[in-house]
Amino acid sequence: MVNGQEARVWRCGKRQLALDRPLVMGVVNVTPDSFYDGGRCFDAAQAVAHGLRLEADGADLLDIGGESTRPGAAEVSAEEEARRVVPVIRALAARTALPLSVDTRRPAVARAAVEAGACVVNDVMPFAGDAAMAAVVRETGAGLVVMHMRGTPQTMMLEAAYGDVVGEVEAALREALEYAEAQGIGRDRVLIDPGVGFAKLTAHNLAVLAAVSRLARLGPVLVGASRKRFIGELCQEPEPEKRLGGSVAAAVWCALQGASVIRVHDVRETRQALRVSRALQEAGGLHV
Repeated sequence: MVNGQEARVWRCGKRQLALDRPLVMGVVNVTPDSFYDGGRCFDAAQAVAHGLRLEADGADLLDIGGESTRPGAAEVSAEEEARRVVPVIRALAARTALPLSVDTRRPAVARAAVEAGACVVNDVMPFAGDAAMAAVVRETGAGLVVMHMRGTPQTMMLEAAYGDVVGEVEAALREALEYAEAQGIGRDRVLIDPGVGFAKLTAHNLAVLAAVSRLARLGPVLVGASRKRFIGELCQEPEPEKRLGGSVAAAVWCALQGASVIRVHDVRETRQALRVSRALQEAGGLHV
């Protein structure tokens, strides 16, 4: 049971991922410029080795991305993005049984990634109205993550203005779910992501994280807050390398509020914190 309800299942291709506890998604950035680990795994062999380390650390699934989406990041072509991620996904699919996700905003990259062995498309752009991406997901049977965002990585922070950030994020995610359903993508294949750090200032990020339980009424929620700028601003820590404590705190909070998937850089530490949190909840007669 999760929050008194039957545990849901996330259908991703031929896989069915039980959401009876928060799943930990490990991040594999095959990029030279991601805000935290850019360049560390830019070589395909390094990226594969990193993915296998995350598996050993306890990851439930891996999210592989080939384009940085930090504010102001340089855009890369679909061809270059596919060149980065497809060999990594193919190699990981041959060496691990973990479900693999591709973190992309491009339908061509998503299709190539699924053909290489991914079973989830983590769409980092507004999904509603994207018929090409919907076709990839529908035709391949992949699981889908729809995220809230405005603009592009290059312009999104210019659009970080809201009257009611939680209400507006909720409305956009509802629209994306309805669009997916209209495109023949079942609700049991879709997770929603409030897009922490995407077209949002620190106050906006805090508001949407405080509302995870509300957003979870729409559908299973994925949250990616790991190492992000708002943690640095809250803790007066400009270096992402020194934001582990704040990242783990955010992960535990989201899990307690009903998030189904926590996307993180630090798998071992996050799994440890979630295990302790869950044990304490169960010892107190509560279940998350």
